[in-house]
Amino acid sequence: MRLDKFLVACAVGSRTEVKNLLKAGRVTVNGKKEKSAKFQINEEKDEICFDGQVLEYEEFVYYMMNKPQGVISATEDNKHRTVLDLLDDLARSKEVFPVGRLDIDTHGLLLLTNDGQLAHALLSPKRHVDKTYLAQVKGIMTQEDVETFFKGIPLKDFTCQPAKLEILSVDSDKDESQVRVTIAEGKFHQVKRMVAYCGKEVVDLQRLTMGTLILDEKLKRGEWRHLTKEELENLLASIA
Repeated sequence: MRLDKFLVACAVGSRTEVKNLLKAGRVTVNGKKEKSAKFQINEEKDEICFDGQVLEYEEFVYYMMNKPQGVISATEDNKHRTVLDLLDDLARSKEVFPVGRLDIDTHGLLLLTNDGQLAHALLSPKRHVDKTYLAQVKGIMTQEDVETFFKGIPLKDFTCQPAKLEILSVDSDKDESQVRVTIAEGKFHQVKRMVAYCGKEVVDLQRLTMGTLILDEKLKRGEWRHLTKEELENLLASIA
């Protein structure tokens, strides 16, 4: 890999900035100053330092985000803020994208990565990757609804695969329920449409899990972090 490309990938600066930094002698390769942008390096074996700091190259990155409401699960949008707008410059420079989507008014767990192969595996209908949601519902969910979810709900454009509905609490006075829903698909507005089929309405929806990933409770809405080594290993093992 060219040295300037490596430095840009490590978010040291833009191509132009990197060339100036090289000319200024602020970059070393294996302990020697290197001023040529075209210099070829082995990003896995060579030690590249900027101002004495060792740089580490990551080809693929994996971020867990607690997506807030009002933000689009996309890389760009003309009307709304996207999840990429919540990242810092270094994270954005990795050209990540959201794996799957959460509706604009749904919050919770979202995975962002630049690993297309992993994203494809997680989203493949053949994989049946479970996703769990916590839903606040207007109306009282019943055991009959649990059975309806389990049978597979026939919607207008497709029939849902059998899903798990757990009733966590009901409040008859307020005519509200809190439920946990586990589905192996991720169709547009699917959880809301399944609940609507039962004659109730989702008023708040949060995704808690996706495959082996569990939303970090310490992440406030809009915050994100790198996956831990254990989280990534478990995720990769689950789709191997």
